[in-house]
Amino acid sequence: MLTCVRVREFAIIEQQEVVFEPGLNIVTGETGAGKSILVDALQLVLGARGRADLVRTGAAQADVEALFDVSDDPATRQRLESVGIEVEDEIVLHRVNQATGRTRAYVNGKLATAAQLRRLAAGLVDISSQHEHHTLANPTTHLGYLDAYAELEGLEARMQRAWATLIDARTAVRELEDQARNRVDREGYLRYQLSELESLDIKPGEDEELAEEARRLRHAERLSRATQGAEAVLYEQENALTVQLSRVVGGLQELAAIDPRLSEVTQQLESARLELEEAARVLGHYGRNIHADPARQGEVEARLGLLRRLERKYGGSLEALIAYQQEITAKLDDLVQVEVHLESRQAALDAALTKAQQLARELSAQRKQAAERLAAAITAELAELGMGEALVKVDVAQFEGQAHDFAVDDAPLTSRGIDRVEFLIAPNPGEEPRPLARVASGGEISRALLALKAVLAGNGPAGTYVFDEVDAGVGGAVAEVIGCKLQQLAHHHQVICITHLPQIAAFGEAHFFVSKSTRDGRTRSAIQSLSHDERVKELANMMGGKQHGRSTRKAAEDMLAKAQTGVVEESVSDEG
Repeated sequence: MLTCVRVREFAIIEQQEVVFEPGLNIVTGETGAGKSILVDALQLVLGARGRADLVRTGAAQADVEALFDVSDDPATRQRLESVGIEVEDEIVLHRVNQATGRTRAYVNGKLATAAQLRRLAAGLVDISSQHEHHTLANPTTHLGYLDAYAELEGLEARMQRAWATLIDARTAVRELEDQARNRVDREGYLRYQLSELESLDIKPGEDEELAEEARRLRHAERLSRATQGAEAVLYEQENALTVQLSRVVGGLQELAAIDPRLSEVTQQLESARLELEEAARVLGHYGRNIHADPARQGEVEARLGLLRRLERKYGGSLEALIAYQQEITAKLDDLVQVEVHLESRQAALDAALTKAQQLARELSAQRKQAAERLAAAITAELAELGMGEALVKVDVAQFEGQAHDFAVDDAPLTSRGIDRVEFLIAPNPGEEPRPLARVASGGEISRALLALKAVLAGNGPAGTYVFDEVDAGVGGAVAEVIGCKLQQLAHHHQVICITHLPQIAAFGEAHFFVSKSTRDGRTRSAIQSLSHDERVKELANMMGGKQHGRSTRKAAEDMLAKAQTGVVEESVSDEG
């Protein structure tokens, strides 16, 4: 619901804030005062193209802000949150139109492009005027309205799920078909890789062991000399460290017999002597058993080089090589089974297509039945709106002339079935029904849109409906019916109606008056909310001019009182 609009330096509006009410909001005023400027401002803040002539003369830019209550609009909240815009119960749209014609847009303070603004604001406001025919004049929306009227949302949701299953099944089949087409080459390549890896008989950690062995072989002579030399110094030489330590221990043992306090240190030295002897034996054994072996060194370094090359080729590490070998084995198993898998997945695709076709046929049948009822209901509404000879047709036809992967009885199958729906109207007898967008008369299309919205009152996506020029070319009796229809529509949607006729204005729950004045050579437009007495005066002015008498004012009071009951006493024939 549109809560508030704030306009600054826009056309002839210097600065204005309008707070709208739920239900039916009426806008009236002097000719040329700028009633339709409000529609222009709304169109701009909803994403329409900016223009330099929208900026008030002498100003650098025009600003339009609109505050919407979206507490009962989960679709809009989800759409905003999906792009990172936090939403609670309200959103603010802000559009800046510079004098150069360039614009900036903001959604809840976050900068957005005009295209993003249009997408994010979709469904908030639906504008119907002689020059702007939005949602219901767009044939791409008609299928949704028909389904909503026929209460087919559940069946269409099943169709959407069946379509998703069908697409997934097709993707799976295509993947296997690609594998089958490339199977010979792919299998040969994988088997070459597997043979290359299997021939190495790779062991976990083998590369580290080989690197260590290669280092020993490269330094074998140095290692042998050093370790055997260490053995001689520790144990083998005449004056080896262990021999000298043995003498020290012997002398201390004699002294420990005199002073027991030397016993502990004597034992520590004896233990050290024994450990040195053991270390000398280990070093001697190591040194006598390590030999330079050029042949073995060549084998080790060749093996290590091969492993390193394959690591670079297949994975970067020995563990990655082993994992890749297992992966190749699994892929080869899958290729061997590809024909079996393809047969199974093709069966799943056939089943998914059969299911989707069944649901599409069911949807189409129910749509065609509902189309006749919807056309009759809209035709009846038009008769009440003074278009008694108009005929509405809800055309349900199959898609034609487009490329498709799936079909139902030669009709392309889509996620919403096989149907294309369009609302057609023949305003006068003998004429062929034509698309709504091509109906010539602005008044006729405005009333046609009002009729559609009246029938579909509970199903429309927009929280706010705006009507401008809905009273074009109609007389008093039809105007009264239009006012009653707008009031009824306002039970489901917030409605803003710009009108010249008191019979329509009387049905409003809130009434705004647009006036203009000239000061310092500048024209200014202003919008004010009217009290009850002010409404009576404005209705009387609309009925009899500003010089009206008491009888006109009394008639205005009676009109207002009657309109608030929501009852139209007389039927209306074709008029205007």
